[in-house]
Amino acid sequence: MSPTVSPAVSPRVLIVDDEPNIVISLEFLFRREGFAVMVARDGEEGLAAIRDQHPDLVVLDVMMPKLDGFAVLEAVRADPGLASTRILMLTAKGREAEQKKGLALGADAYLSKPFSTHELVAKALSLIGQEG
Repeated sequence: MSPTVSPAVSPRVLIVDDEPNIVISLEFLFRREGFAVMVARDGEEGLAAIRDQHPDLVVLDVMMPKLDGFAVLEAVRADPGLASTRILMLTAKGREAEQKKGLALGADAYLSKPFSTHELVAKALSLIGQEG
C-alpha cells in the first residue's frame, strides 16, 4: 500500500472545531493520511494558529465559541499574508444558504456533517495539490 501523501514533506492541517469527538476523529483521519495535525478549539485560537503556523489547510467549523468560522474566514481572507490559505468549511449547517455564504466569503470547499471520510480526505488532498 503506497502512502497517500509523500512522507518527505508532511502537509500541515489545522483543525478548528469545538466538538471533541469531531476533533479526535479528524486528527486520527489526517494523521493516518500522513498530515501533521494541529488543533484549535475555538475561533480565536484558530485565527491565532493560522497567523502563527501558516498551515497548508484549515478545516474550519462554522459554529464555535468566541469567533465563528465565518468571522475567522473573513479575517484570513482580509489579511494579504494569509489570503492564500486553503480553507475547507466543515459544519453541521448543511443548508444551501450557509454553503453559499461560506463560499462567497472565500472558502475553498464546504462539507456538511455528517461527512464521508473518503470525501473529506479527497477534498483535502485536492486543495493542497496532492491526489489521493
